[in-house]
Amino acid sequence: MLSLHGLAASRGYAVGRAVVLGAAALEVSHYRIAPEDTESECARLAEALERARDEFLRLADQLPPDSPRELGALLQVHAMLLADPMLTQEPLVLIREKHYNAEWALTAQGQLVGEQFAAMSDEYLRERSSDVRHVIERVLQVLAGAPEISTPVANDDSAEALVVVAHDISPADMVKLRGAQFAAFVTDLGGATSHTAIVARSMGVPAVVGLNHVCQFAQEGDILVVDGEAGVVLINPSPAVLAEYAQRQAGYAAERAALTLIKDTPPVTLDGIRIGLQANIEWPEEAVSALAAGAEGIGLFRSEFLFMNRADLPDEEEQYAAYASVVRTMDGRPVTIRTLDIGSDKTLDDDAAVTTNPALGERAVRYCLARPDMFAAQLRAILRASAHGHVRILLPMIAHMHEVHACLAAIDSAKQDLDARGQAYAERVEVGAMVEIPAIAIAIEPFAETLDFLSIGTNDLIQYTLAIDRADPTVARLYDPLHPAVLRLIAHTINAGARAGKPVSVCGEMAGDVSLTRLLLGLGLTNFSMHSQQMLDVKREILRAHSNALRTRVAAALNRAEAVDLASL
Repeated sequence: MLSLHGLAASRGYAVGRAVVLGAAALEVSHYRIAPEDTESECARLAEALERARDEFLRLADQLPPDSPRELGALLQVHAMLLADPMLTQEPLVLIREKHYNAEWALTAQGQLVGEQFAAMSDEYLRERSSDVRHVIERVLQVLAGAPEISTPVANDDSAEALVVVAHDISPADMVKLRGAQFAAFVTDLGGATSHTAIVARSMGVPAVVGLNHVCQFAQEGDILVVDGEAGVVLINPSPAVLAEYAQRQAGYAAERAALTLIKDTPPVTLDGIRIGLQANIEWPEEAVSALAAGAEGIGLFRSEFLFMNRADLPDEEEQYAAYASVVRTMDGRPVTIRTLDIGSDKTLDDDAAVTTNPALGERAVRYCLARPDMFAAQLRAILRASAHGHVRILLPMIAHMHEVHACLAAIDSAKQDLDARGQAYAERVEVGAMVEIPAIAIAIEPFAETLDFLSIGTNDLIQYTLAIDRADPTVARLYDPLHPAVLRLIAHTINAGARAGKPVSVCGEMAGDVSLTRLLLGLGLTNFSMHSQQMLDVKREILRAHSNALRTRVAAALNRAEAVDLASL
């Protein structure tokens, strides 16, 4: 038996036979063409780009109704990438100016764009470097005369559970994989926000990613055990190990079935404290799955995903349609829309450079206030959506009160624009701020007094407090959500909100980590926002917890110098 360790990207256990997917290589012939052949070579590449883009759009349109919603959105992202001038026009410049052949020009430019994504501080956007690689692989296949993606790799009547083994899995690969009883996914590459992780979670099957060498060791037909709890893959285990995992599978299935019984149970602690549970979403379509999981609202709509991977900015009408669709779906439940959290490393400008320290650059609210026309269009779209239900505006990366006042003035100006047009919006739209910079957490009182609500973004708060980039493998072990300084900042923010009578939520990854639920309750948190797949697990912990007893234990733990021991709670 061989044991490989990676990242647990989707929970659960699976046992099945390996189906190994071959990776499409980016190694292509590099040669220079004759000057008189440049236009024909440009035409060859342009045709391949268009064919690949049309294929992604066709696949997205023809997905069966039972396909994961995320799969269609990811295919749309790939189609948008193939409309981006960075991938469609810049390679043509290389052909015309340097006389590269089409394959060389495309891979050279793709490597540059992929490296820009890989250098970003945001984990989700950093993973999008794989999008660039996937679309380039598909264009290379089209250039080589490969047939369109259409047939599954396995039969519908396959009676045996199968485990997909791959270097990486693209959304187009997922289409090919439809129709078989795939029990799990394991990949060499990927992280918690990779395509494999996203789709596996939406399908409710386990996945282990970031294994590095699984394609070297797993052979077609090998028996694999996939442990989505521990992030372990076992190759050809003994009968005794198989029997053990069969028991784990049965226990996990029973546990998940039991969890569905509490979907409609109000999240109330043993001592009667009502806890709010809301969902984080990136795309409007995800509001449906949030409702299905029992979400009481949208605690974080990351609006930047409407702006990314495209050649132009979404105008006011497009944004309004996206926001309004979520508000209508939630049917009176609160929808918190975060204004554009982009800039510096997450650039929208073709000529913008990646800064030396992008995490400290012109990001989020700084970016928006420097571009008042763009900011005004988004604010008008959000306000117009408020006419259809309960909308809240969330301002990211706030560090100064003057930023709050500038944003409130921009919102008032947007209302005046809509009044002049005669367009409707809600009489009252709450405005809150992300608490993700230590400065605002330390000096939280005036923000709590001025704003309507606060939302703690623990991902960035931990990064800025500890000066740790968790994506940097040399220091990732030091990224610690249990560090006393981090917990004291969270507690200070929650307490300030309580004194001011303003709700405080946590929308970072800590909110969805069931191992931290009791800790957050002990810090006084009464509003959680997370991915919908995590909601029932967190609700179960809430139903089992005694909030006031936890507050006493956590308060004592915060006075110690070392990290909090979760086992003591």
